[in-house]
Amino acid sequence: MNDTVFEKIIKGEIPCTKIYEDDDFFSILDINPVSKGHTLILTKKSYPWIQDVPDEIIGKIFIKTKYIISSLKKATYCDYVKVLVEGIQVPHFHIHLIPSNYDHPNAKWDHAIYEDGEKEIFAEKIKSFLL
Repeated sequence: MNDTVFEKIIKGEIPCTKIYEDDDFFSILDINPVSKGHTLILTKKSYPWIQDVPDEIIGKIFIKTKYIISSLKKATYCDYVKVLVEGIQVPHFHIHLIPSNYDHPNAKWDHAIYEDGEKEIFAEKIKSFLL
């Protein structure tokens, strides 16, 4: 079976803007963000669907999600963070964290575009609140 794009990112074969990493999870900025700061939390081990993920990892990833949401809110000054679990495009379980505001809830799922160097600035700011 071929590696998914996420497995290649985790192995360092494809560049990314990393937010967080530990033994179980790898978190990056989405390359096609709905809003600036849009973050993905990936399981390091590949599981195609949520029902394939061991209960222990499911519990840990949602605790990690809560932790990263706090950092995203501080770093992006958003009102709330949308949490989306999907896996249609890449068969590797992951969670989307999308900074959102009440005055622009991204209802149309518009996509944000980073200016040159801006993605790295966002990543560093988010990481600074993880400490």
